[in-house]
Amino acid sequence: MKTPLDIQPRLDGVTHRMVNVGGLNIHVAEAGQGAPLLLLHGFPEHWWQWHRIIGPLAENHRVICPDGRGAGWTDAPGSGYGRDQLAADVLGLLDALGLEKVGVLSHDWGSLVTYQVCLRHPDRVSAHLSLSIPPPYFDFDIRMVLTILRHVRHNVVAMPVIGAGLLRPALVRRVLADFSAAGSFTEQDADLFAGRYADPARSRAGSALYRQFINPEGVRIMRGAYRNTRLATRTRVLIGTDDPGMQAGFVHGYKQFCDDLDVDYLSGANHFVAADRPDAVITAAREVFA
Repeated sequence: MKTPLDIQPRLDGVTHRMVNVGGLNIHVAEAGQGAPLLLLHGFPEHWWQWHRIIGPLAENHRVICPDGRGAGWTDAPGSGYGRDQLAADVLGLLDALGLEKVGVLSHDWGSLVTYQVCLRHPDRVSAHLSLSIPPPYFDFDIRMVLTILRHVRHNVVAMPVIGAGLLRPALVRRVLADFSAAGSFTEQDADLFAGRYADPARSRAGSALYRQFINPEGVRIMRGAYRNTRLATRTRVLIGTDDPGMQAGFVHGYKQFCDDLDVDYLSGANHFVAADRPDAVITAAREVFA
């Protein structure tokens, strides 16, 4: 019988292993040597999200790309998709790998988890480059809420029972197409991401992730739950100008809570910035993690 390590898509210079963290078997793809750089993917992706990024960054870094809980080839247990456990997964992985401090490049829910780590354990993250997600301080804006509601079919996955039934390969393909620039995802890319959701356990995990973390976190941010905290980590954010939920006019009110923050908007990019503009992500990463 094939194991998760036997069925990985091949990428030059990348090795694969499973790391046990508190009973969770986390799949990790790695490449290069040097200062450690942790790459945390978003929904509905896994380590392959970074396949255009890994090689260039591995020239100067040890690049570490785990699949998050329930995603890719990491275990998909029936619980543990709240913010505390997801942050604990990241910290536990760093401990298991013997890493005291890392740079982090993240996207989507991977960014939301990274902000948790930065706020709770600032000594563990040297710098953070976030794709599509600004720090958790921006003001409530009804225009953002209305935009999210217009894309409600992508958020029904959070519904108990029904959501997991809807989160199947066809919906994943639709999400990838709707929130990326034309041609950014190849058929192989779409197959690799959508195919994982043929597994009902991963569909349930994706639904739980939205229900227990992504949607509640959005509500917490809009309500100002983090305004008694301060983000000390050096942070740079890249947002696509075509991302419907993060248009420049929607995102405001965060600068006074951050010690070192830059937000840049990328033309020709939607939500899936690493697929739409890998060149810009590589350039920014080399600057942030120099």
